[in-house]
Amino acid sequence: MGLIASLFIGNVILLLLNIPLVGFFAKLLNIPNYILIPAIATVSFVGVYAIHSTTFDLVLMVGLGILGYFLRKLNFPLSALILGYVLGELMESSLRRALSISQGDLGVLFHGPITKVLWALALLMVLLPVFRWLRRRKQTV
Repeated sequence: MGLIASLFIGNVILLLLNIPLVGFFAKLLNIPNYILIPAIATVSFVGVYAIHSTTFDLVLMVGLGILGYFLRKLNFPLSALILGYVLGELMESSLRRALSISQGDLGVLFHGPITKVLWALALLMVLLPVFRWLRRRKQTV
């Protein structure tokens, strides 16, 4: 109950802050990219360095930024990558728990009607883009 109340109070405070600042936020859209991008990068560098005070974190941030840039240029769906990053730890712990309960038997991952449907849907999601790519390639030839 306390969590819901604190979220409600936070939303009310954000509403009270954002209504008077709408004009300011709209003016931020007029700032050119050659000014805005270095400013965001500077704030990001300071924030990353402030957390652990290591240059490794800065290098990691730059490396991940370059990787994200190339993934965007290659039209890679970044939402799937972010979703995998967020849910990856939960999925790994659930897999470890399932294998622990089944005493290491991998058959538990393929047993039952619900898991078969989920595996079929996962296989369809992997193969559907390949089929679309092949169909487009056949139509252009």
